[in-house]
Amino acid sequence: MAIHPIDYRYGTPEMRIIWSEEHRFTCLVRAEIALAHAEAEVGMIPAEDAKIIEQKALSASLMRAKEIEVEINHDTMAMIKAISEVCGDAGRWIHYGATSNDILDTATGLQLKDAFDVLEKKLIILVSVLLNRAEITKNLVCVSRTHGQQGVPTTYGLRFAIWASEISRHINRLREIRPRVVVGQMTGAVGTMAAMGTNGIEVQSAMMKYLEIGLVDVSCQVIARDRYAEYIFMLANIVTTLDKIGIETRSLQRTEIDEVEEMFGERQVGSSTMPHKRNPIKSEQVGGLSRIVRAMVEPALLNNTLWDERDLTNSSCERVIFPEATILCDHCLKLMTNVLENLVIKEENVRRNLLMLHGINLAESVMIELTHRGMPRQDAHEVVRESSMEALDQGKSLAEILSTKQGVIEYVSAEECENLLDPNAYTGLAEVQVDNLIRKLVTYYVP
Repeated sequence: MAIHPIDYRYGTPEMRIIWSEEHRFTCLVRAEIALAHAEAEVGMIPAEDAKIIEQKALSASLMRAKEIEVEINHDTMAMIKAISEVCGDAGRWIHYGATSNDILDTATGLQLKDAFDVLEKKLIILVSVLLNRAEITKNLVCVSRTHGQQGVPTTYGLRFAIWASEISRHINRLREIRPRVVVGQMTGAVGTMAAMGTNGIEVQSAMMKYLEIGLVDVSCQVIARDRYAEYIFMLANIVTTLDKIGIETRSLQRTEIDEVEEMFGERQVGSSTMPHKRNPIKSEQVGGLSRIVRAMVEPALLNNTLWDERDLTNSSCERVIFPEATILCDHCLKLMTNVLENLVIKEENVRRNLLMLHGINLAESVMIELTHRGMPRQDAHEVVRESSMEALDQGKSLAEILSTKQGVIEYVSAEECENLLDPNAYTGLAEVQVDNLIRKLVTYYVP
């Protein structure tokens, strides 16, 4: 019986598999195989026994390990016994010199390695989608808003480019922290390597080389959890960007604004009682799930505050936060990529909103030109501010009000005012910035 929504509602198959109980067990077995291989390499155990372990260990059964755990109440030891059973006499060497977290944390490193691969691929796809939308809409002039009020014009292309730039930084962060996070250890009880004599450093190095992951410099019996806290924070940072994008698309889909819309299927239902509704449910879902991922940051930080060389308070917590945070982040990436790929932009409504204030939102353009032509900047600001307030109060265009101001027309004519209040003429270097970003990112992030 499924209980958690990840089991039946959220998550992609590829990420669910990585954090499944079956794959976790496989990673644990792989860690034990790698340990035997490394110990044979330095002469600690017979090479023929290591070969048998390598050939047979993966046939060990998760179900059998669970049966043993019921009897002994220790999951790691149950796994060790289950592997030993299928390896015959060679099984005597399973877990030789190791402590539980050597295997548990190394298995986590293997899972994180797979998770990083999936996340990076999807972030790159999202950057590609955003850059494509930026290119297509780089000349689509639209209303900007600060404090919820209209500002000077911007372009949809610049919006998409800003988001693409932010996602590219998440790719950089992912690549930067990967060597710190995707690691294993083989340091034995309390981290001294005493059980391996003088071979500990060589064994750890050979073991992680076999598994193709990094290794710790030192550890105390568990890998220090600052590494994992950094990973969880990265996930929280990613979903926060996705949430920000979703909030903007939701805002722009408001009936009163109506500039964009999530793709709505022909037979899709928006409400159980209001048949007309076309709700931005994907963006809203990202907003909701991002709260869950962000909530994982504090427990991830607290998992680093263990007693002495170790305690077990991190273990139960990590069984929850690793799969939940990663699967939900991956799910949000998929959702928001789908939203942006299929986002409908209603250009007629974009234009309608752009002209709504009859030039008042371009007051800066007139102020700048007045200053350029000789009026003191503060005087120019005040006369244009007063004119803007009059236009708003009287429901007139800014050009009409400005044409009555003698101090203004001494510097710019009524016709020039009209031109200065053309939104298409006041987008600055928005297009250039978009083109520059596309050139910069396409080399590194577009598949």
